[in-house]
Amino acid sequence: MVKLKLNIIKGLAESLPVEESIVNRPQQVSNIAASLVNPTKPRAPKLLHSSTEVAKLLGINNDLIKDYDFLKIFSGSEIYEGTKPYAMNYGGHQFGHWAGQLGDGRAINLFDVENQGQRWTLQLKGAGPTPYSRTADGFAVLRSSIREYLCSEAMYHLGVPTTRALSLVKTGDQVLRDVMYDGHPDYEPGAIVCRVAPSFIRFGNFEIHTTRSEFDLLQKLTDFTIDNYFPENKLEGKEKYIAFFKEVSERTMKLMLEWHRVGFVHGVMNTDNMSILGLTIDYGPYGWVDDYNYGWTPNTTDRAHKRYRFGNQANIALWNLVQLANALYPLVEDVTPFEEIFATYQKDYRPAFLKMMTQKLGLMYVKETDDSLITALEKLMHEQELDMTIFFRNLSNFQKNHLTNHEDSKINVIKDAFYFDHDLLGESKEKWINWINQYLQRLNEDDLSDAQRKLAMNSVNPKYVLRNYMAQMIIEAAEKEDYGPLNEIYNLLQKPYEEQSDLEKWFVKRPDWARNKVGASMLSCSS
Repeated sequence: MVKLKLNIIKGLAESLPVEESIVNRPQQVSNIAASLVNPTKPRAPKLLHSSTEVAKLLGINNDLIKDYDFLKIFSGSEIYEGTKPYAMNYGGHQFGHWAGQLGDGRAINLFDVENQGQRWTLQLKGAGPTPYSRTADGFAVLRSSIREYLCSEAMYHLGVPTTRALSLVKTGDQVLRDVMYDGHPDYEPGAIVCRVAPSFIRFGNFEIHTTRSEFDLLQKLTDFTIDNYFPENKLEGKEKYIAFFKEVSERTMKLMLEWHRVGFVHGVMNTDNMSILGLTIDYGPYGWVDDYNYGWTPNTTDRAHKRYRFGNQANIALWNLVQLANALYPLVEDVTPFEEIFATYQKDYRPAFLKMMTQKLGLMYVKETDDSLITALEKLMHEQELDMTIFFRNLSNFQKNHLTNHEDSKINVIKDAFYFDHDLLGESKEKWINWINQYLQRLNEDDLSDAQRKLAMNSVNPKYVLRNYMAQMIIEAAEKEDYGPLNEIYNLLQKPYEEQSDLEKWFVKRPDWARNKVGASMLSCSS
């Protein structure tokens, strides 16, 4: 039988100072980038799902996914020969406040591999305690693991920069969790996700060393990051670090635009959850906006202040970049270049936002009047409960000759997106007709045919996203050992821009039962 064989390469733990003694219990550390740690062996691991696509990226033959060797390695039951798993040391600002040492509390990096010129770090989430687990146990439960596994792959196929997921394993162990932090804990089935990314380095990896005046290690970490993940940066000295920060800023802004394009809300944009590579990382209480609501947050912990709400994500990203700049400042010792990069972010975001929105509207280019057209649309969308995904997808059904059509035929194109019929009556209807007429006039100024525009719009406006209620239905079925919905939705999300007429039942608004249901509307950080 052919055994699992990977092209292991040198990674963070082999390149930077680490704590060599393996201590799987919480402790404060200093002057190290990571701590060696062993996963906790699960009682009865079972592979629930795996991504053949991600396996191929890593050089794993599909036949080997079903091999016992695969399950042993990616459940944490055994350590791959010649490797030393580790947990990273980092800090972070949580909800705007410095939280000190955080680190990989329930994530264990197994090893780095290279395949076809691309390097990948493989990481188990939920495989037991590490020195950074603080008061937690380091494990993860099935519900949160399903959400992470599905969402990371869904985001990839939406075209949003993200970590990936190789496998979902049920551990056979029970994990105690207080889902809503209301003093009613209960046992839930445990699970492990193998996460995959070029790197899991975060803003907080740099912050922790600066706050502790570990400047030599800060420089080593930054040089390691640039050399391995920003190889186009060939500069020297301070210019190298400024260029590095500029690239991180640009990637982060692009990520915020992509989140907005598909209606994704991260829920916990702490600096320890911000990828240095501009990837979506750490899928906790995330969610997709159903109705287009700038004030919505999926995180129960954020319910009062809504720091991480849909409409504030780009601002928070900039705030987090300021914290990263503070961490990198000792390598530059000049505030001016950082301030210039912040100013560029603020100057460039709105034009980039307008370009993204005009693409969603099917316009070939941005005209000066498009700003007011988009602003008026957003205002209307906020006045009613209107489904973002369905609205933009159905908007592609307009044709230029609809300008002369009866009002009702115009409304019929978008009416399925409204949660309440009365939102299309009286004054509200008049406002929508007025906007539709402006939109149709604008379409007639472009040279695209209706068919060309529809094709372009349907390539940026997904038909299917992982709505919270869908994830909750999958979780409830999986807890009864019914994995049919998991398989169906996983396959659906591989082609989110395609019609998939046999799965049209998922192109619907959030059902009423899901409006306030735990898990289907808001979620806690509990996993």
